[in-house]
Amino acid sequence: MRLLEHPLYQQEIESVAARCLPWEELQGKVILLSGATGMVGHFLIDVLQYRNREYGQNCTVYVLGRSEEKARACFAEYWDSPHFFFLPCDLKAGIPEIRVDRVDYLLHLASTTHPKAYATEPIDTIMLNVLGLHHMLEFARQRETKRVLFTSSCEIYGSSDGGTGYFTEESFGYIDCNTLRAGYPESKRAGEALCQAYIHQWGLDIVIARLSRTFGPTMLPSDSKAVAQFIKKAVDREDIALKSAGGQLYSYSQTADAVAGLLYCLLLGGCGEAYNIATDSISLKGLANIAAEAVGRQVVFELPDEVEKAGYSTADISVLDTQKLRTLGWTPHCDLARGIRETVQILSDIR
Repeated sequence: MRLLEHPLYQQEIESVAARCLPWEELQGKVILLSGATGMVGHFLIDVLQYRNREYGQNCTVYVLGRSEEKARACFAEYWDSPHFFFLPCDLKAGIPEIRVDRVDYLLHLASTTHPKAYATEPIDTIMLNVLGLHHMLEFARQRETKRVLFTSSCEIYGSSDGGTGYFTEESFGYIDCNTLRAGYPESKRAGEALCQAYIHQWGLDIVIARLSRTFGPTMLPSDSKAVAQFIKKAVDREDIALKSAGGQLYSYSQTADAVAGLLYCLLLGGCGEAYNIATDSISLKGLANIAAEAVGRQVVFELPDEVEKAGYSTADISVLDTQKLRTLGWTPHCDLARGIRETVQILSDIR
């Protein structure tokens, strides 16, 4: 069974596609999207193509990615559609020529988003977040794009450094920039600053979404985030390995909630504004217990290796306040426990 055929995954797509949003803004429009085969980009494209098929949305999506093979595997159902085009692209080198008169919306989702890569590919991590975004913004400026969505991260808040660790969009913690691990959050901060520069110097309309730690059935096999590792262990019916005491308290998003949040930001958010997106918050140990209980296994403790440790966040508490996004009408569609259980079930069924 392919992912797109799974009933639970179809329900998740439908839950986003049926949201009360000004979908007419996308009617017949052209969208350019980077990070297409990533976890969030994959789900978002499935939602947009579902809207095309079931609602006659007729928006055309140009997707950028490094691997055509991976893109074909993800999007086989749309490959020959007149509303889907894949463009092979190393975004750090620039955007290939797109033979269309206009691109109405530009969504920059491409990023390295898991801890092991922060440690093993630190230059690529930084350059994709800064130089890749620069190329996207230049493209938007030259094509007079209606709106740009930049996906930032909860990582820009850093650690609480003696504070509460509860973050609204106006609060920030501490990041030690003189470390290997700082490459990801600092480059996301630089990306947000670059967005503000393009808003004020060139008049671009840009909105920023700050995603929390995200999981879902479109997770990549390479994902080394703790929540992804818990889910993989559960799918394999193995005990869940917890590599710390598990007291860290973080916000998480299920992919359906994350993608819905992006769409609310894109279609209803204010220019220059940033919005936190998170389903809910839970301790790392609590998350591990949910994954273990979903398959009748238990949580065990292991020591991380040096590469894993180098990529770990230093924040013990990072809880996002989502009230600003909720004022746009967004609400989470399920709780974290249900999201974990459904993800485990879907990935177990399609493996």
